Amino acid sequence: MDALSKSDPMLVVYTKMDGRLEEIGRTEVILNSLEPLWITKAMINYQFEIVQPLVFRIYDVDTKYHNTPLKTLNLAQQDFLGEAFCNLSEIVTKFNHSLTLNLRNGSGHALQGTVTVHAEETASSRMAVDMQFHCLNLDNKDTFSKSDPFLRVSRLSESAVAIPICKTEVIKNNLNPVWRPITLTSQQYSSKDDPLLVECFDFDASGNHELIGSLQTTIAQLENLYNSKAGANFYSHKGQKKLKGQLFLDKFQEKVQHTFLDYISSGFELNFMVAVDFTASNGDPRVPQSLHYIDPSGRPNSYQQAILGVSEVLQFYDNDRRFPAWGFGAKIPRGSVSHCFNLNASTNDCEVVGVEGIMSAYSSTLYSVSLAGPTLFGPVISKAAEIASHSVQYGNNKYFVLLIITDGVITDQQETKDSIVRASDLPLSILIVGVGNADFTQMRILDADFGKRLESSTGRVATRDIVQFVPMREVQAGGQVTVVQSLLEELPGQFLEYMRTRDIKPRPPQHASAPPAYPPPPPQL
Repeated sequence: MDALSKSDPMLVVYTKMDGRLEEIGRTEVILNSLEPLWITKAMINYQFEIVQPLVFRIYDVDTKYHNTPLKTLNLAQQDFLGEAFCNLSEIVTKFNHSLTLNLRNGSGHALQGTVTVHAEETASSRMAVDMQFHCLNLDNKDTFSKSDPFLRVSRLSESAVAIPICKTEVIKNNLNPVWRPITLTSQQYSSKDDPLLVECFDFDASGNHELIGSLQTTIAQLENLYNSKAGANFYSHKGQKKLKGQLFLDKFQEKVQHTFLDYISSGFELNFMVAVDFTASNGDPRVPQSLHYIDPSGRPNSYQQAILGVSEVLQFYDNDRRFPAWGFGAKIPRGSVSHCFNLNASTNDCEVVGVEGIMSAYSSTLYSVSLAGPTLFGPVISKAAEIASHSVQYGNNKYFVLLIITDGVITDQQETKDSIVRASDLPLSILIVGVGNADFTQMRILDADFGKRLESSTGRVATRDIVQFVPMREVQAGGQVTVVQSLLEELPGQFLEYMRTRDIKPRPPQHASAPPAYPPPPPQL
């Protein structure tokens, strides 16, 4: 842009929040260069469970502003050299955490130049804490026996919403329980001074667990508790009354470990699968009251919202973006009621291409099948488990995520439990979204979210918790956290638990050349 010398470029990084651009950092100005290498880093918190769009804009800083502090520099007074767009997940999934993007001008037309973005995790994100808790003198909530206590640890968001991050197992009939050690990663607790909520519940098989007591703390305070060998008192609901029950730490040990991103950037993939409930309880798709009604105005129904929300996050972690997609609970053309049929109407291939492929197969299926019943989960979970099992024989770099969207109560509760327990040994997680107003008590049992792992009909206990259930109506009523965030919150932890228990390590870094540039579609700003 300069007549007698080369440009003096500076790069500004933005993230996009609710359609608005929010600046997260500016580099230094590199004088007289058309191939600048900037040193200044922009810091951003990686959140697996949401899409994080990034915008990079490059400016030629006019000579008269070279002594102006960067933060106060008026960008409108500088020459615009071009911009590029991507999502943070597109960078972190690359082998060397580097992505080269073509620059565009303000109206979206391609320019000559490129920008290469490199991401690296801060050392603190590899930190984790092993802790072992015990309690003394817990209140008894049972009439004819003692409480069955378990602990749940939650992170408190800025708006004071408790987001569960870890649970202990249930200890039966004991007011002085000692639990197995738990591990919290720095991604889960953010910083040692961020608020955590520790709650102790009396387990109930119905899912209506009774709160024994809770306390607000931080990792730093828990470390002090361990060092002092003292106990911390629980409080009643909302901290109204100090209770006699106390929490103690028998172990507090910090350690460095491989992170989710270490695996993802070394070639490990999340393979997305989806199964949609086509039972008659959803209502006739042709009437607006139906959960499957496709609104001519384009407003997505609950099924479309769940498919779009989850697949938009997970698609970047799946290299070929070919997704197995099934339906269940419908009478298929020229056939009988099926509890696992291919959404694309093909008899031999269950995969569809991209998010658009799922959406289009879903809408065309609505008009080609007859809604029926009953609601069975066993066949689709077994099918997903079969694919995951087959993959294990050919390598350890794929982890599968099955999304089931349903409106109702399942009629094969025991078969479903058996298939989940069998699948708990495989690289598989199951996300269940409940749509509509049915009673979802059974789903909460499948979730095993309160410390008690699922048990099969033969008495075998699941090796790990692989199910996350979210009722859409409750999350939408809360309004603070989206359905997708609630669903995906535990997924990196489930992935890491599978890899670590099998001692599967990330692959060593690749010293490959930079990937070829490609122009991503410009976002609507």
